[in-house]
Amino acid sequence: MGNLKTVLGFDFGTRYIGIAIGQTITMTAEACSSLRAYQGVPKWPEVTRLIHFWKPDALIVGVPVHLSGESHAMTVAARQFILELNKRFSMPVHAAEERLTSVEARARLFAKGGYHSLSKKAIDGLSAQLIVEGWLTEGSLYQ
Repeated sequence: MGNLKTVLGFDFGTRYIGIAIGQTITMTAEACSSLRAYQGVPKWPEVTRLIHFWKPDALIVGVPVHLSGESHAMTVAARQFILELNKRFSMPVHAAEERLTSVEARARLFAKGGYHSLSKKAIDGLSAQLIVEGWLTEGSLYQ
């Protein structure tokens, strides 16, 4: 992770993309928001606004895989999102292996506030937080 201090994380989805901000000093992250996407494509000005606001040193994208580790359609779509981030922004973009973060996010939110806490934005944001925290503590598992 070198000199990284702040990272902006994405829980990629075809309809929503969860956002979290993390930092390397405490190795923690915080859910920020969720962006709407159309077939995996966000409104890029919104992504640019987030990057300008948070000024991260790197971007982290959760790349979903089957429990067996095999790729599937969402794996390919998340990697396309990574390529697009690389083209648009001059900063490191890292893939973070993601398995069951949405399930974990739902469980944590339900434990805190029951069914009323299970909004799509909350789930996506917490999923992004879990992705960033996993990457911060374990490093990028694959590229």
